Amino acid sequence: MKTTDINIRLVLPEDAAAWRPLYRGYATFYKRDITDAILDQTWAWLHDPAHPLEGLVAVAPDGKLVGLAHYRPQPKPLQGNDAGFLDDLFVDPDQRGCGVGRQLIEHLATIARERGWPSIRWITATDNATARRLYDDVAEATHWVTYELKP
Repeated sequence: MKTTDINIRLVLPEDAAAWRPLYRGYATFYKRDITDAILDQTWAWLHDPAHPLEGLVAVAPDGKLVGLAHYRPQPKPLQGNDAGFLDDLFVDPDQRGCGVGRQLIEHLATIARERGWPSIRWITATDNATARRLYDDVAEATHWVTYELKP
């Protein structure tokens, strides 16, 4: 499949059945347990206008969803504005290396420009070499270290 054959668009309510296995695949890739309740909650957020999480999907010519991206605004207090934050990016393993991830990121960059976001940030695992090759090509790794406190 050629990259130009892929359509990137907002996730729609009728995508639920096709979105679930993709998001479950994302969780499995990162060795995270994901329940139906978590899938339901995330899906609800994506369609709740009051919740900041939004989603894109990559659609193959046959209508199959082959990728997803979840993103949201992230307040930047020192800049006095919002930037973008990419929470989740996943491409069907059979479609990796075909440019789907790049197209999802490029589409999100278009959204960021339209919204006046000066940047988009995201995190990835240090050992995710395949994704990092793409990320190193489209963005700049920062010097920031991520911490997580579990209260």
